[in-house]
Amino acid sequence: MKTASKRQKKVDQATRRKLPSYRMRRRFLQACLALVGLALLAGTVDRQIFETEFLQREGERRHLRVVEVPVGRGVIKDRNGEPLAVSTPVESVWADPREMPRDKATMAALAKALQMDLAELKGLLPQPDDRTFVYIKRRLDPAVADEVRKLNIKKGVHLDREYRRFYPAGEVVAHVLGFTDVDDKGQEGLERALEKDLSGEPGSKRVIRDGRRRIVSDVENIKLPRPGKDVTLSMDLRLQFLAYRELKLAVEENKAVGGTAVIIGAKTGEVLAMVNRPSFNPNGKRTGTAVEEGLRNRAVTDLFEPGSTFKPFVVAAGLESGRYRPETPIETSPGRFQVTGKTIEDIHNYGLLDVTGVIRKSSNVGMSKIALSFPKKELWEYLDKLGFGRPLESGFPGERQGHLLPHQRWYPLDQATLSFGYGVSVTALQLARAYAAIAADGIMPELTFSRREGATPGVRVMSAKTAQEVRAMLETVVSKEGTALQAAVPGYRVGGKTGTAKKLENGGYADKRYNSLFVGMAPMSDPNLVMVIMVDEPTAGKYYGGLVAAPVFAKVMAGALRLLNVSPDGEILQEQQVIAGVGR
Repeated sequence: MKTASKRQKKVDQATRRKLPSYRMRRRFLQACLALVGLALLAGTVDRQIFETEFLQREGERRHLRVVEVPVGRGVIKDRNGEPLAVSTPVESVWADPREMPRDKATMAALAKALQMDLAELKGLLPQPDDRTFVYIKRRLDPAVADEVRKLNIKKGVHLDREYRRFYPAGEVVAHVLGFTDVDDKGQEGLERALEKDLSGEPGSKRVIRDGRRRIVSDVENIKLPRPGKDVTLSMDLRLQFLAYRELKLAVEENKAVGGTAVIIGAKTGEVLAMVNRPSFNPNGKRTGTAVEEGLRNRAVTDLFEPGSTFKPFVVAAGLESGRYRPETPIETSPGRFQVTGKTIEDIHNYGLLDVTGVIRKSSNVGMSKIALSFPKKELWEYLDKLGFGRPLESGFPGERQGHLLPHQRWYPLDQATLSFGYGVSVTALQLARAYAAIAADGIMPELTFSRREGATPGVRVMSAKTAQEVRAMLETVVSKEGTALQAAVPGYRVGGKTGTAKKLENGGYADKRYNSLFVGMAPMSDPNLVMVIMVDEPTAGKYYGGLVAAPVFAKVMAGALRLLNVSPDGEILQEQQVIAGVGR
């Protein structure tokens, strides 16, 4: 047994010696793994400690961005602090064409949320290329932005904050303020004129974005934003509403093409109200023929012949020259007057009138005789001094200067018809400023759309005595014997002048197309306001300025004097009644 056991043991030992050994292999493998680990550790230490710039550069390339810090445009306020134009934060949606999903369901859902056609959306998105940014729709309504956000599109579609201009008074202030474009830059009106003050400067900062391009952390400010400055205008929103309402009614009632109303401070030159019909909504779209027609600010861009509203300036020239006094007699019989073979007529034969009567009755014959008594150059120089044919220089974009024919080109008929407002063109704002000189004792103020503090710049264009005498004549116009009884304002002395001018058509004057005008001031004891009313081509039957424009003046001026707390005149010259059908 022992022998067998020993023999077996020897066999086992021999078998074990023949089997391969794994110990060395195991040790070798362990050594290799240790070397790999050391290499990885060394690489990590090298990059984290000795080569940090590489990792920082790669991290910044993927996540660190410089973004613009949007800034709000300045608020435009009226003279009493009422906001007329404000910028509100909104969101715009943009896409990264390389990342945005293009599947049918996503595109259809996005188009529906943005309230646009699917074809339109596809047209905005180029095929994936090197571009990483394209706007889809800007300045979304908050509800639309929420719908886009609810889609929860993981990649390629993003919302960023911008600012949108909003005009609380809408079309009432549209022509004064104008509007901004999609980048919030002023395009028309005072938004354009005051762009430098209103716009401000956006800032910039470095931020870290996550994988979905959302800002998760601010790193540093590079440039601080400079908000736009707030601007206070000379406009009084209460007067603006009042003038717009009454002008709109007058245009509709008289079935007119359009109309304009301007109110300025007689002594300050501040533009208190300026409205037009048709108008437009600056908060809405500005496309389409009807809307584009309403974009034009007729008060500063449309030229027209002022008709009989021009007569007071020729009379002022006569008074200044010493040739005439208010009581100087002028023979107008038989109501007709021949000038180089052409006949100038009055509606009636007024007979013998004094200069005041010529204004009160609006006699074309009397005015022609006064004008023709002047040397051409002398009369032209006086009218030029009043600003006719010159730039207005109010700073309002697009304003026109009007036209006054050089005296070298005047024929006697030109000089005669000029006296009652033909052959000269003006804007409503230009006409208002010239009348302000009469209201302000001969000093023509410099116009402004900003609230004016302190002294008013201006230039003397006539003596105080002449201005006062012309005002007395204008007051007689708003009386039973005058042409503008319907311009009377109960409780106040009012003065002004009517005008009914034929419109030019194909190089001549149309038979049945007129501009109806009234320019007036109040209260005559100390004129505070000057107002121009022009109704363009009334077609409902009436067209005389005393019947169409004068009633608008009366309604607006009555409300304006009350709103401004102007005390009634102690002594009232005019008849305090309105007789329908009287006026010219």
